[in-house]
Amino acid sequence: MSGHTRLVLDAQALAHNYRVLRSKTAPQTALLGVVKAMAYGSDSLFVARTLAQLGIDYLAVAYVPEGIALREAGIHTPILVLHPQLDQLDELWNYCLEPSVYSFRVLQALSARKEQLPIHIKLNTGLNRLGFDREDLAQLGQYLNQSPHLKRTGILSHLAASEDPEQDQYTRGQLAEFTAMSDELAQLTGGFTYKHLCNTSGILRFPEAHFDLVRSGIGLYGYPNDVALEQEFIPFASLYTVISQIHHLKPGNGIGYNRAEVAKQPMKIATLPIGHADGISRIYGLGKGGVWINDQWAPIVGNVCMDMIMVNVTDIECAEGDEVVVFDQKHRADQLAEGAGTISYELLTALSRRIKRSYVPLEDPN
Repeated sequence: MSGHTRLVLDAQALAHNYRVLRSKTAPQTALLGVVKAMAYGSDSLFVARTLAQLGIDYLAVAYVPEGIALREAGIHTPILVLHPQLDQLDELWNYCLEPSVYSFRVLQALSARKEQLPIHIKLNTGLNRLGFDREDLAQLGQYLNQSPHLKRTGILSHLAASEDPEQDQYTRGQLAEFTAMSDELAQLTGGFTYKHLCNTSGILRFPEAHFDLVRSGIGLYGYPNDVALEQEFIPFASLYTVISQIHHLKPGNGIGYNRAEVAKQPMKIATLPIGHADGISRIYGLGKGGVWINDQWAPIVGNVCMDMIMVNVTDIECAEGDEVVVFDQKHRADQLAEGAGTISYELLTALSRRIKRSYVPLEDPN
């Protein structure tokens, strides 16, 4: 038992998920681990070091400073920067980072510096977020041929709904569009080392789309976005806290700010030292979220406060100082998120830096 709020990160679980994902791909298919956003709210350096030890082929971050932090910590694995900003482009060369080039604006800025740089070309195949459109390909090919110092390392796109069986026709349409667009650009430019499209759900549901490299974020952290596959993965992060105080309420007593809930009958509530400043947002209040105390569900009552939540423990035997599970390998973060109408990504990436991290090390990478 520990008397504080803490996030436990289990490298053994990460290694297990890594091996599951490797088992879903051909031996020659490279695997990229997405470690952006503090490795989905955990610890990007710990995750990157563990994945490097396991033999990951590539890492990916969203922005240049995330890549710099990994390089300065001694990570030598190739790093793809998914959304580079123009004012940070010089650091790509300085830290051996590989940009995803999604617009002519970025391409022109990179081309102006006549130094060798590996790049990945981002195609828009239907997510309509970043990337070159089909009508851009002729001009794009010409520009790349005029910029031989930009090494054509990868060509990629992003699936919009690969986890949703009802959207499979759309996903297959994206696959066909990506194949056609990448083939056309390869004919214009001589080709790319890596063609990559699949995210975690793409890896698990569309093996025909694995190409040369696949990218996994949420799957590495234990969430396959498929109930049928949950048992194959182990959640990497577990969040624990403690009971600070227990109150016994009478009918008519209000709970928390704005008396958002009022006891209708005698009630026992526990106050926990975790709140929306820690990433447990107000959407989990009023019974939409809860925690586990002595393996029993305790719903959140009242509004979530900045540093505290109150939970209903009327029918739970517990005491001040008892450990509380917010989520762990048994009580999954995606289930907590679903109850509040959101997704595991949002819950995990919102976790505050002020939560103490503790670590289960990797015992044997083999």
